[in-house]
Amino acid sequence: MYEVVFWTVLVILLIAVEVLTMGLTTIWFAAGALAAAIAAACRAPLFIQIALFLIVSVAALVFTRPLAVRYFNGERTKTNVSSLVGQKGIVTGEIDNLKGIGQVTLNGMQWTARAAQKDLVIPEGSVVTVRSIEGVKLIVDAESLPQG
Repeated sequence: MYEVVFWTVLVILLIAVEVLTMGLTTIWFAAGALAAAIAAACRAPLFIQIALFLIVSVAALVFTRPLAVRYFNGERTKTNVSSLVGQKGIVTGEIDNLKGIGQVTLNGMQWTARAAQKDLVIPEGSVVTVRSIEGVKLIVDAESLPQG
């Protein structure tokens, strides 16, 4: 009967850790511990309890984690710098990778910028799209060049 208590306490601890961290890390093992607790309540041998714990934990991890991650993380809004990728800005200082110069205004802020294409010089006044961020520099593609 001690096994039932052990597995039940383990379920509670694993769920508590999951609630505190919200990292989708221990919930799978809590499912395995619950299966082992049920087996222990049915007086299954210890090796069956351990086997159920391992099998159910791994199965839950493999088959439900991708769905859970997509469900819980799918609606997160990008924050800070990562939200800039895909946005458009205006070149306020010619972008020339060879010279190591370039500035873009994006959301009212000045950013150091480099062109995604190595040899491309993007003149001031061009509209650019942010492709990535490297350190504190925006890596941009030219969308339209100024007329004239």
